[in-house]
Amino acid sequence: MPAEPAQSKSIPEAAHEPGEAKRRPMYDFPVHPASGAKKPGPLTGIRVIDFTHFIAGPLGTMMLADLGAEVIKIESPKGEDFRQFPPADPALGGEGSPFLWTNRNKKSVVLNLKTREAQEIVRQMVAKADVLVENFSSGVMERFGLGYEDLKTVNPDLIYTSVSAYGRSGPYADRLGFDTVVQAESGFMSFNGFPDRDGIRVQPVIMDSSTAMMAANGILAALFRREREGGGQRVEVSLYETSMIMVGYGAMQYLMNGVEPSRIGNSSNDTAPTGVFHTSDSAFFVSSSNTAIFQRIFRLIGRDDVADDPALQDRMERLKRREWMREILAEAFARKPWAYWEPKLREANVPAGEMRTLAAALHSDETRAANLVTRVPHPTAGFVPNIALPIHLSDSPVVDPVAAPILGQHTRSVLEEMGYDADGIAELRKAGAFGPFEPK
Repeated sequence: MPAEPAQSKSIPEAAHEPGEAKRRPMYDFPVHPASGAKKPGPLTGIRVIDFTHFIAGPLGTMMLADLGAEVIKIESPKGEDFRQFPPADPALGGEGSPFLWTNRNKKSVVLNLKTREAQEIVRQMVAKADVLVENFSSGVMERFGLGYEDLKTVNPDLIYTSVSAYGRSGPYADRLGFDTVVQAESGFMSFNGFPDRDGIRVQPVIMDSSTAMMAANGILAALFRREREGGGQRVEVSLYETSMIMVGYGAMQYLMNGVEPSRIGNSSNDTAPTGVFHTSDSAFFVSSSNTAIFQRIFRLIGRDDVADDPALQDRMERLKRREWMREILAEAFARKPWAYWEPKLREANVPAGEMRTLAAALHSDETRAANLVTRVPHPTAGFVPNIALPIHLSDSPVVDPVAAPILGQHTRSVLEEMGYDADGIAELRKAGAFGPFEPK
């Protein structure tokens, strides 16, 4: 484990007291090591003006920030609502930890966009920016005079990105939408769960997260096109359109064959034996996606007769006899603990994994081997957890993580970089450009 960094005045002593370290699981993980002479990220030199909130927008812009872009997050004087998601944490000034998850490596600038002065500051920022990203309700940016048509005259090379629920045009552009609503409408819920109950949501925000990835990819594509041909453009992504990708190949099965996926719990409509099995002390999941894996599973438990059954070499026949196979496997696996089965499954090349809680996954050997979880300094909390971006580039790696900013942390410094002196900032304050917020 890397040594603790030298204590600075910005890191509270309390953050290192044994009681605090014992209470917070992040103290089981190392401080993120400084890269030293690491090369700059691949997006170094790209400036992003970020008007996003909650998840789909901020997660997308954070990916750009991790890759080296300068991301300036514009927040209202009260801050974006995601700062208030529970649990409230005194070390974060009463804010919730979810905000940390989507806003690493960004700068925070507070502006009251209802004022003419704040809108003018944005236009000045846009004039020297590469990308703007917003996920307000449709029409909000236009009412501020900051829509695409307004700003492309300020900067013709601007990549203007809108993240919405149902698109920025058409009959549903006015609809509000959230991850779980789109999970329901897209059919995603219809094949999750058990057949005797309603379809269920998945708890992780899968539609928001996947839309964030779509947004980041769209922005990168637009930047690449601009590099080759010149000129900006508008990029649009929506939760609903993304959901039609996230329902997976079930959509193609229905469109081609009229077959809709059914709810079968932890089993599979397409492969058998697939599902959850119990050892004498744990539970694990096995995925049998082809005939070779099916054979390896049954040879592993000493049932070569099943592995070599001519009828079971056919996928459809295995699906018909899935419950029979399940009973055989369940009886065999229950005789020994997971510590016995895990190395045997791995040696036999059978895709299988222990059913873990989130805590167990974060503390697992796989997570530690990949250096996915570390902790980074924070101006009020001492340290906060960091979960790495899972992208590895050999010649231009992701940048060192910096914790999500406190509200308005960079307001003054960004304005000073734009040429505003103390008197100019005082005039903006008097005009209400920051609302009740006082730039530090």
